[in-house]
Amino acid sequence: MEFEEVVQGRRSIRGYRPDPVPKEIIEEVISLALRVPSSMNTQPWHLFVVTGEPLDKIRKGNTELNLAGVKPSREIRSHGAYEGVHRQRQIEIAVQLFEAMGIERHDAERRQDWVLRGFRQFDAPLCVVVTYDKELEGGDIAQFDCGAIVAGLVQAAWSRGLGAVVNSQGIMQSPVVREHAGIPDDQVIMICVAMGYPDEAFPANAVVSRRRPVQEVASFVGFGDA
Repeated sequence: MEFEEVVQGRRSIRGYRPDPVPKEIIEEVISLALRVPSSMNTQPWHLFVVTGEPLDKIRKGNTELNLAGVKPSREIRSHGAYEGVHRQRQIEIAVQLFEAMGIERHDAERRQDWVLRGFRQFDAPLCVVVTYDKELEGGDIAQFDCGAIVAGLVQAAWSRGLGAVVNSQGIMQSPVVREHAGIPDDQVIMICVAMGYPDEAFPANAVVSRRRPVQEVASFVGFGDA
């Protein structure tokens, strides 16, 4: 694909075919993603590509603990609930997804099932857990760099016919993820990315989130416009 095709065509995929993804394809995706920039070329990230039985154990443990009311134990800081315009955008995409899936506002059972899909990594055949070196904890630069590698992963995946969705629910119970993904204690779990071949029959996969226009996002300084 041309770069613009990837950027304009990519969307978050929340329904996957069960087909396994060949290791060679994932290696291609990672090789492309590794070209993203990082602060001072520090490349602080580590990627744990998990599939099969270990991923099933993460799904099971993550779901069971959350349903049991165990407090989330993500290793990244949370800003708390979104408010104002950020909350409005959060609601907007939720409305788009629920409308696509035919989930009514009063349908508590289906709404709960939607949340559980996140705990289960959206039933994707693999996920990539992104971590960074613990010695860099306390600052914000390593997390910024991890954001770059995640953007690289989802775009590179799309260029190879794979879908992906960035998923903080999948690491909500970090001890479960750490155990079954084999993540050492000297790394911080940042985020995970569910990945696989998109199920084109899954309605939510057709949803394209609305984006803010350039004029709203960018301030142009020194261009001499009247």
